[in-house]
Amino acid sequence: MTMTTKDTATARALRGLEDDDPSVRLRAALAIGTAPDPGSVGTLVERCAVEPDFSVREMLTWALTRHSASATVPVLVDEVRSERAQARSQALHTLSKIGDRRAWPVVTPELLADADEDVARSAWRAAVVLVPDGAEHRLAVGLATQLGRGGRETRLSLSRALIALGEAAVPAVDAAATDPDPGVRAHAVATERLRRDPDAGFELAVEEAKRVAVLGGPGREER
Repeated sequence: MTMTTKDTATARALRGLEDDDPSVRLRAALAIGTAPDPGSVGTLVERCAVEPDFSVREMLTWALTRHSASATVPVLVDEVRSERAQARSQALHTLSKIGDRRAWPVVTPELLADADEDVARSAWRAAVVLVPDGAEHRLAVGLATQLGRGGRETRLSLSRALIALGEAAVPAVDAAATDPDPGVRAHAVATERLRRDPDAGFELAVEEAKRVAVLGGPGREER
């Protein structure tokens, strides 16, 4: 059977994803997203798991979002269960961009606490996007178990996820503000301060929260 022009272009683009030059891989992902073909989905997802260049990974994710959710979500859900950390992280990142809530069940408590921080951060972002109506408080309780974890970027990412849940997260953050661990307390207080005053900046919120934690003051100021 004779290949059509589109088939030929798609095949050429798919081969380009394997090129040593990241600029070639970037253009290949762009070409696939510009002319979506369901037959490309598996290869795009596989490439996400091993692609070393951040910009190319972002283009791969964009290319996947250009395909129908019915073609991408089942493959990405399977990929979230991969043993490879980058595969899990990128699949979660892509699911957060697609925003199809049918993927919600794959965001398990184990993923929210994944030992790999990139995976955990991706899971937090995906969870906030995919959480069904009415499940926000339960998600906030799960996210709050991770307070005090990691460095600046990880803590900021978690704070943003909790803040995105709005009032549903307040009781869980309040409870963490009285945790015996000073790191957890400081992170919880910083999250609450940032929620109330986004313009204050995370660094300032953290420094003020540390002082509160050290002095043993209240987790939250009077409103």
